[in-house]
Amino acid sequence: MIAPEILAQVRRIEIITNKLVSETFAGEYLSVFKGRGMEFSEVREYVPGDDVRSIDWNVTARAGRPFVKIHSEERELVVAIACDLSGSQFFGSRGHLKKEIAAEIAAVLAFSALRNNDKAGLLLFTNAVEEYIPPRKARSHVLHLIRDLLVFNPHGRGTDIKAVLDAAMRVLRRRSILFLISDFRDEGFEKALKLCSLRHDLIPVVITDPLELNVPELPATIEVTDPETGRRALVDARSRALLAAHSLRERRRLDTLQDLFERTGLDPIRVSTDRPYIDPLIQFFRTRIMKLRR
Repeated sequence: MIAPEILAQVRRIEIITNKLVSETFAGEYLSVFKGRGMEFSEVREYVPGDDVRSIDWNVTARAGRPFVKIHSEERELVVAIACDLSGSQFFGSRGHLKKEIAAEIAAVLAFSALRNNDKAGLLLFTNAVEEYIPPRKARSHVLHLIRDLLVFNPHGRGTDIKAVLDAAMRVLRRRSILFLISDFRDEGFEKALKLCSLRHDLIPVVITDPLELNVPELPATIEVTDPETGRRALVDARSRALLAAHSLRERRRLDTLQDLFERTGLDPIRVSTDRPYIDPLIQFFRTRIMKLRR
C-alpha cells in the first residue's frame, strides 16, 4: 500500500513536470536528441529545400552533382537516469531537499522521453547500486519511477559513483542517454566516468545547496554531522577563518570536479536548491543545440 500523501506528491510532480515539458522543455529535448534513433538507408539526388547538412559529400564528389543521405527510423532512444540517494541528498537549506529537486528533474526527463516515444529507466545508488528499473515507455512506468525516487529507503549513506557507472555499463547494452544526478561528493571515479562517456551520452547533473558553500557566522559553537559517514564534530561558527577555510575547500572541490568534466569532454548541468531547476536544464539543451548546428 502506498500512503495517500505519497500518491498526492507523485501526482503533484506529474502535474508540475508535465506542464514544464509541454510548455517549455519538449522542444529542447527533441532538438537535441532527434536523429539519434535514425539509421542510414540510402542516398538520392539533392532537390531544393533539402537540409544541406544531409549532403553525402563522398557520393557528391564521385557523381559531380549533390546527393543527400536518407535515413529511416531506428529503435527508440533509451534515457537512463542514475540518481544519488546518499546521505547528503537529504539536505536542503532553502525549503527543498536535494533529493526532492532530483526527483523533479528525473520526472521532467522521463516525461520528455515518454513524449518523444523513448524509453526511460532508473538506477538508484548510494555506496552501491540499490535498485535498477529497466527502461520502458508508459505513463504508469514513469509514475513508478517517480514514486520510487520519493519513497525508496536506501540502505547505504555513502556515495560510489564508480559503482553506478560500472552498473550502467553492464545493464545498458546499447548506446543510451545517461543522466547522472548527484552532488558528486566522491573520489576515484575518473576512469569509470571516461569509459562510460565513450559508450553512452553521459550528462552529469550537479546539485548543490548554497549553505554548503557559505556557512553563516553564528554566535555559538555548533555540532555538525556528516550525513554520509555519521561522524560528528563541534565547529566554532564564530570563527571567520574556520568558515572561510570551509568555503575555500568546497570551492576547490567544485573546481576540481569541473576540471574533470572538461578533461572528459562532458558538459554538466548545474542546479542549486535555491533556484528554479528548469532554467539550467533549458540552458544546457540550448547550448548543445548551438553546438550541433556548428
